[in-house]
Amino acid sequence: MSILKVNGKEQELNETLSVSGLIKLNKVSQPDMVSIQLNGNFVIRENYDSTLLNEGDEIDFLYFMGGGSL
Repeated sequence: MSILKVNGKEQELNETLSVSGLIKLNKVSQPDMVSIQLNGNFVIRENYDSTLLNEGDEIDFLYFMGGGSL
């Protein structure tokens, strides 16, 4: 078992997961639109499957929203 911090909250994992696995486990809405920050660094989308998470990692699911003025 390992403990991660996901979006500022502790989360326990019973198995080693990749970034993609964590996205699925957390049922992230619009997974194709989310960016992942792992320990302060962005993970390249092509590496989501191969980037394994470790005890104490800090992960943030980020959505970038465009905006404009009226």
